[in-house]
Amino acid sequence: MEEDKLEFFRSMLTEEMKSLLNEAGKTVNEMHIDASNFPDPTDRATQESDRNFELRIRDRERKLINKIKEALTRIETGEFGICEECGDEISEARLKVRPVTTLCINCKMEAEQKERRP
Repeated sequence: MEEDKLEFFRSMLTEEMKSLLNEAGKTVNEMHIDASNFPDPTDRATQESDRNFELRIRDRERKLINKIKEALTRIETGEFGICEECGDEISEARLKVRPVTTLCINCKMEAEQKERRP
């Protein structure tokens, strides 16, 4: 892949990671500030449910941050944009939509079909 395209993806991934880390920091601050103790059990249950939902979102984002780090490493090692299954190039359009992907569209479709089979 050309250096200018690699720089584009590096910048895209870095910005996404900064945004995710910023949101994680906000969540931690909000949880420390919003340590309300509601006397009504329904209000407490709602707060706990909201908190659990927020934590599940942050866990998914944590996993995405790890994938972003791996993609940045692949950029540095020259493996970015190459399918880890077949060795073909991953289309630029696919990388723009999902820059952390490691599979070309054909290999991804095959993997999904295998997952669906009983």
